[in-house]
Amino acid sequence: MEHRGVHGRAESGARNGGFGGAGRVCGAGMVAAVAAGCAVAVLAGGPSWALRRPEPRPAVEVVAPGAPQASTLPAVAEASTLPVVVAKPSHSHLEVVQIDPDPAPPGGITTVHAFVANAGPDTTASPFTVTVTLPKGVTPMGPFFPTDCKVLAGGRQVRCVFGPGLKEGRSATALVPVEFSPDLPLGIVEGSVEVRSADDPGGKGHRTSFDFRVVETAGG
Repeated sequence: MEHRGVHGRAESGARNGGFGGAGRVCGAGMVAAVAAGCAVAVLAGGPSWALRRPEPRPAVEVVAPGAPQASTLPAVAEASTLPVVVAKPSHSHLEVVQIDPDPAPPGGITTVHAFVANAGPDTTASPFTVTVTLPKGVTPMGPFFPTDCKVLAGGRQVRCVFGPGLKEGRSATALVPVEFSPDLPLGIVEGSVEVRSADDPGGKGHRTSFDFRVVETAGG
């Protein structure tokens, strides 16, 4: 499988064959580490962003001396005044690293590896969303990783949300299996991966394209 980072392209000698596994991006620089085949960390899917709002306290009856029985008074609901705690965004630069899927023939199946790295300096404090956009003739087919990824835009996009906690120098990968149309012409068609987060609203490297190679045989 071919890895192309934000600063260039490099070959990887191993393919990602599963949905699990975690590790630290190592070596002299993030993209160089990815090129060297260092393990990636895959965060568990499902955003767990905000704390739950406290339940309202029970209704209270107030009875003054000499007043009618309490049972004849309407209940007065006292709403909770406790604030909802929301994490403050961190200073985390998220980058999409380009990885081309394995080639496949018309009607064949391959997998998109949507690889996102945190260049730091902070650990992410907010969830981030990874969106895979597919060309015509390429159809997403589950199961995905994370398992709660959503298919949108009439099958042209798959959107996956990762929770906060991605440390500096680590990465997360969404896995999106796809199927080529039987009548898809041989050659190259282009897809893209984009990441969005409140922790890095205006940085560079948020989107990159990748190539699907349609070949006569899976080994071509």
